[in-house]
Amino acid sequence: MRPETPPEILLPATLGEALASLGERAAAPLAGGTWVMRAPLRREPFAPAYVGLSRIPELSLVEVTDDAIAIGAAVTHADLANALAGFPEFAGLRLAAGSSANPAVRSAATVGGNLCTADFAAADLVPALLCLDATVELAGPAGSRLIPLADFLAQRTGLLPGHILTKVVVARTGQRTAHARLPLRKAGDYPVAIVSVAMRVDAMERIGAARIAVGSVEATARRWTGLEDALLGEPLDGARTTGIAGSLLASFNGRDGVEAPGWYRVRVLPALAGRAVASLVAA
Repeated sequence: MRPETPPEILLPATLGEALASLGERAAAPLAGGTWVMRAPLRREPFAPAYVGLSRIPELSLVEVTDDAIAIGAAVTHADLANALAGFPEFAGLRLAAGSSANPAVRSAATVGGNLCTADFAAADLVPALLCLDATVELAGPAGSRLIPLADFLAQRTGLLPGHILTKVVVARTGQRTAHARLPLRKAGDYPVAIVSVAMRVDAMERIGAARIAVGSVEATARRWTGLEDALLGEPLDGARTTGIAGSLLASFNGRDGVEAPGWYRVRVLPALAGRAVASLVAA
């Protein structure tokens, strides 16, 4: 069997050039490449051409203002974790970026790649950003627009052709955040399940607002709205959260995979939710 013809790699210097290249060829965007390079292992073909984003400066920026943080799509997990040091309100997102996969992957894998790869259900950054109510900026031939992350995830296979995700925007609200994941081993594995939380608490340490997102359990990460509602007015207590979460699992349909069956992914969610909330007590 003849080897597959290597794909063409294009390296535009501007976003406009990148979008034009996408339109002229049957090309796909390429950032860190950690998912693309394993395509042969998944028995998937490469695209005929890839448009590299590494030379477009604005895609690798993390910009922090008093109101929000804007994260370029080509920012790596490692760089994001470093950029968020000193911002306790983003402790959950920083942990997600700094604990995903392994150091080699974190130094290459990008924020945009995590969000755009629809077939990768175990992406740590997706639930971490979902619970922060993030929005994404999508650039295309007609200009740029902001889309809530939840809407983007539901429609990304239809939205992405001919477009490039350029950045993620998260408002700064002073909430407490946490991220809990269960890998099969201590490092290097995709997580079996992920729970990310963002909460506001009152002076009595009772939960006044909660956003909780679950990843790696189903094909697409999503909010756990039943648990969010059930925790309102409850004390910020990990054990109590675990107990409440245990009665709210019926809405999940866990995906089976080589690393874990679906039922197990669902079963560990209460403990992960409790662990995440417990970490907020000292925050």
